[in-house]
Amino acid sequence: MIKKLKPVFDFFRSLRLHAFLYTLIIATVPCWILTVVLLSSFDQRSYNERVAILESYGAKLANQIASGGQVTADSIQSVNAEITAFADLYEGRVVVVNEYLKVLYDSYGLEGGKTLISEETIRTFRGTNSTYRNKGRHYVELTLPVNHPGTHAIIGVMILSFSMMDHDQVYARMQNIASMIIWVISLFAILLGIGYAVLVTLPINRLTRTINQMRENPGDPVPRTRGYSELEHTAEAFQAFLERMRVLEGSRQEFVSNVSHELKTPMTSMKVLADSLLAEENVPNEMYREFLQDINNEIERENNIINDLLSLVRLDRTSAEMNISQVNLNEMVEQILKRLNPIAMRNHVELIFESFRPVTAQIDEVKLTLALSNLIENAIKYNVPDGWVRVSLNADTRFFFVKVADCGIGIPEESQEQIFERFYRVDKARSRGTGGSGLGLSITKNIITMHHGEIRVYSKENEGTTFTVRIPLVQPARVAAAEGGEHA
Repeated sequence: MIKKLKPVFDFFRSLRLHAFLYTLIIATVPCWILTVVLLSSFDQRSYNERVAILESYGAKLANQIASGGQVTADSIQSVNAEITAFADLYEGRVVVVNEYLKVLYDSYGLEGGKTLISEETIRTFRGTNSTYRNKGRHYVELTLPVNHPGTHAIIGVMILSFSMMDHDQVYARMQNIASMIIWVISLFAILLGIGYAVLVTLPINRLTRTINQMRENPGDPVPRTRGYSELEHTAEAFQAFLERMRVLEGSRQEFVSNVSHELKTPMTSMKVLADSLLAEENVPNEMYREFLQDINNEIERENNIINDLLSLVRLDRTSAEMNISQVNLNEMVEQILKRLNPIAMRNHVELIFESFRPVTAQIDEVKLTLALSNLIENAIKYNVPDGWVRVSLNADTRFFFVKVADCGIGIPEESQEQIFERFYRVDKARSRGTGGSGLGLSITKNIITMHHGEIRVYSKENEGTTFTVRIPLVQPARVAAAEGGEHA
């Protein structure tokens, strides 16, 4: 059992690394993503604003240059002061080219009088402005058309090259600050991940030591494991599971011992009786009959035990196989009582049947007959002399109810939760005397569960016991099938 649970605890131990990695990833990845998005947004927005300012001011200068209808040195000279101020303000360069691609003005004084042939200039003369940004050298270059004031024909091109150094420096400082913040957050996440991993590991290690202690001493009580709530719940569930296994293991060992004794005792008795007959000569017929009757009783006793075992195995292997049919429950219960009446008479117990209405239901008749027979036979066997067993049958629109009540010895309160467990017997000496194997109620509950029903017990010592069975009149699978047929 411990070996089967080892993968579970290996998984919990792996949470140390997982907790560390998850904490680090959850803390840092969103920060990096947010930083990249914000910085990129700032860069693009600031760049667009700078370009918009340059385009607006450049277009104003271009209109002033073209106010005379052509681009000449004189028209440029009239706005020279504004161009110079514009270039100085934004730390840039302004070049003006006429329609013959001759440079009429260069604020740097480098290209004046030369012919400027460039792809951007040619494209602008054809009506397509261009904007180019060089992040490595921290500048942006724009080409703007100079349009004729009347015809709007392009009579020149203005080339603006301006520095982006101030913008890029601000961007770089923001990147450095963001990186520093993220590294601080990452360091904090690392420390938090280590702390969380330790917090996860300590209770898991305690639980592991507890498991190892239980493996060495399975009979010892399970120590309480403290830690975070999920681990405590896991430990509590495991403790409950272990206690359940201990109870079942004790019941199984006791059952093996009981069944071994039960199976051996009739064989021993029959051998003794047979040896007695063989050892004597001229045995009277009366003694033969008496001994044979005793042998027959022992065979019947052993047969009952074997039948219980076979029934339990058969139910386990074929729990999904149900031979459902429409059955008259009133007649079925009457047949059960008729078959059990000789046992009741032998035990001086009165059988009473109360039927409140005719009831038919979809059930597996063979299996449910076995279940109800177990309940009624137990009520007879564990009764008092001159006692009674009352069996009642009733139904509503959805369920039918079978109640088996007696005035017998009752069931102790502390045993009522265990009576449906396999191999469990309340009064071991009394059960052995009545031939019980501890399987009857387990078989009964199994069958009722297969019918999607439930069984409850109400009992008080020396005052009697009442079992109540509730089962649907129509089995759920057949309800679904019927509804599907109607929809079809």
